[in-house]
Amino acid sequence: MGGMGRQFDGSYAEYALVPHECVFSLHTKLPWEKLAALPEMLQTTHGSLYTALEIDCAKSLLVRGGTSSIGMAALALAKKAGLRVGMTTRDPKKVAELMAAGADEVWIDQGELAEQITSGTGKLYDRVLELVGATTLLDSLRCVGRGGIVCMTGILGGSWVLDHFHPMGDVPTAVKLTSYSGEAADMTPTQLQNYVDLVETGKLGVQTGPVFKFEELVQAHTLMDQNRASGKIVVRGFDGT
Repeated sequence: MGGMGRQFDGSYAEYALVPHECVFSLHTKLPWEKLAALPEMLQTTHGSLYTALEIDCAKSLLVRGGTSSIGMAALALAKKAGLRVGMTTRDPKKVAELMAAGADEVWIDQGELAEQITSGTGKLYDRVLELVGATTLLDSLRCVGRGGIVCMTGILGGSWVLDHFHPMGDVPTAVKLTSYSGEAADMTPTQLQNYVDLVETGKLGVQTGPVFKFEELVQAHTLMDQNRASGKIVVRGFDGT
């Protein structure tokens, strides 16, 4: 987001001043509530999948933290790219929702997935998008075969660091570990316009969450913290935008 909310102030406000290089036009008939959910979510997902995970060279992907907004977007983009996609959730009640969204497999995540996978389908994945973070990262490294890539993009588990990390023991042979923190330049305006067009025509299904008024920020964050949004939450400004 060009540093907004990190290098300089900027998040929830009636008006926001953003860097000029981060602003460009989009042409769409999508309603604002739908469009507003797409740019950051798609940029993060696109960058994670194509820049970090190089899914053009892969046949399968595991999304750890599958019911998050980025997880659901990753499922949509990866399926469109022709990959076999496995999703994780801690809640058995969400299995049907993930399968209906296009997942090929859904794993109940209690922190140890590698053993489940090898004793279940027996097929390790080519790529893992790690959205839970450091709490499950070491296990995710064991969910890919040789030549596989694991990308840490999220920290849904709340932990930023790995204690007592031993690269020679914790990283399996020939498995690659990377991360993605996201830059606006990783997705061109043309690529974002293409995604918006696909969403508008129904050729790309990206699940969005509920819409809140600006004065309902507390309720929006409560829903997010309870992991009940099932998609990107949108907050409308005072003037309805």
